[in-house]
Amino acid sequence: MKSCPYCKKEINVNWSYCHHCNKPLLVNLNNEIGKQITQSRDINSYFIYDKDPSISSPLPQHYDLETIGEDDFSLKIQKIDKRIQQRVIFGESIGSLQLEKANLYYQKRDLASSLKTLESAVNLFTDDSDLLNTAISYNEMGLIYDEMGFFDDALNRFEQAIEILKDLPEHKLIIQIYNNLANVYHHLENLEKSYEYYDKALKLAERENFALEEIKTSSNLVELLFLLKEYGKIERILKRNLEYFRYTDDNYGVIISLTKMGKLYYFMGESRYKQANQSLKDSLDLITKIGTYDLLMKAKLKWECYLYLGKLALAQNNFELAEEYLHKSLETIRILEEKNINECLILEPLAHLHEFNGEYTKAIKYYKICKDSYQKFGNDVRIAELKYKIAHIYLENIKDESEAIKFYEEALEIFEDLNYSRESAEILHKLGDIYLNREIIELALEYFEKAKEFYQEYQDEYNLNLIMSKINSLIKE
Repeated sequence: MKSCPYCKKEINVNWSYCHHCNKPLLVNLNNEIGKQITQSRDINSYFIYDKDPSISSPLPQHYDLETIGEDDFSLKIQKIDKRIQQRVIFGESIGSLQLEKANLYYQKRDLASSLKTLESAVNLFTDDSDLLNTAISYNEMGLIYDEMGFFDDALNRFEQAIEILKDLPEHKLIIQIYNNLANVYHHLENLEKSYEYYDKALKLAERENFALEEIKTSSNLVELLFLLKEYGKIERILKRNLEYFRYTDDNYGVIISLTKMGKLYYFMGESRYKQANQSLKDSLDLITKIGTYDLLMKAKLKWECYLYLGKLALAQNNFELAEEYLHKSLETIRILEEKNINECLILEPLAHLHEFNGEYTKAIKYYKICKDSYQKFGNDVRIAELKYKIAHIYLENIKDESEAIKFYEEALEIFEDLNYSRESAEILHKLGDIYLNREIIELALEYFEKAKEFYQEYQDEYNLNLIMSKINSLIKE
C-alpha cells in the first residue's frame, strides 16, 4: 500500500482516484518520471538548478536579486523617472524603463509597487504591439503573485503569457512559463496539473532539442517526487547534480544539491540521519564562506537548512537544539517576506516541540499562527487539521472543554465540506463523548448517530461496534 499525496491516507496502487478525498491519482506517473530522469547523460553536459533563476525567479529576464538601500533606491528611482520624462517628450517608448523601475521596487521588497509598475509596462507594451515584452511582463507578474501566495492571480498571468507566446518562436520562454505553472499547481497540491505542465515543458524541450531546459525541468520534478516518496529517484538526480556542480565549481548548485540531499536523507529515516546532518551543515558552511551573495539570497538558501536541522534534532529528542534551529529558520525566512507559505513548514514543528515539552499555551500560539497562514493561502485541509490539534490540546491537556468544542466544531465543518469521512467521524465521536461526560445525553446521542453514519460509510467495523454500544447503552438508560 502507498499513501495518497493529497490526504496522506493509505491507497491501493491500482486506484485511479483516492477513495478518501476523491482526488485523481497519477497512476502512471512514477513510470513516466522514471523514463525521463534515468536517461544516460555525459556529465560534462549536465547542468541543473533546483528552480534555477532562469526558470522561476521573479523578473528573470532583466534582473538580479540584490537588495538595495533606501538612499540608493530613491536616487535610482529619481533617475529612471527623469529618463521616462525625457522619452515621453520625444515620443519614445518607456516600457523598458518601467521594467527597470519594477525591478527596483522588487529589490526593495515593495511587491505591490512592483506589480503596479509591471501593469503599466504591460499597457505600454500592448500599445506598442510588443508581444514578447508583454508576455515577459505577465510572466514576471505571475512570479511575484506566486511568491505572495496569490496563486489564482499567478496562474492567470502565466496563462496570459502563454496565450501571447503561442504564435511566437520563443520556445525557451514557453518552457520557463510551463515550469512556473507547474510550480504554482505544486503549491496548490494539485499534483496532476503540476505534472501536466512539467510534462509539457519536457516534451517541448525534447522537440526543440533544448537539452539544458529539459534537464532543468526534470530538476523541478524533485519536489513533486518528495510528495510521492520516490526517494531512490531523487537520490540519483541529486548525486548526479552534486557531481556536476563540484566539477564545474558552481557553488550555488552545490549548495542547492546539498540542502536537498539533507532533506532527502531526513525523510529516508533514522539510518540516514547522520548523512542528513552532514549534508545540511556542509551547505550552511558553504553559504557562509561565499561572500558574493547578498542578504536576500543567503536567506533563500539558509532557511530550509535550518528547518531540517531543527527537524533532525526534534526527531532525536534534542529539544533545545531543535528550538534554536527552528527559530533561526523562522527568522531567516521572514527576511524574504512578512508572510510566506513556507513559514507554515517551520511553525508546525515549533508548535509540536512546545506541545511535547508541555508548554501548551505556546503550542497553541504557534498552531494558530500556522492556521492563519494557511487561511491566507486557502489550504482548507491543513486549516482543519490544525484546528483539530488545537482542540485536542484544549481537551486533553488544558482541560477546557468549551474551547475544545469550539475548535472541534470548526474543524468538523471543514472536513464535512471536503467529504473527509474518517476525520468527520472521529470528531463527531469525540464531541459525543464530551457531551456524554457533561451528561447532556440528547446532544451526545445526536453526535454518536452522525458518527455512526460515517463509520458505516467507510466500513470501520471496530469503531462502528464501539459507537453502537454507546448508543444502545444511552437508549436503554
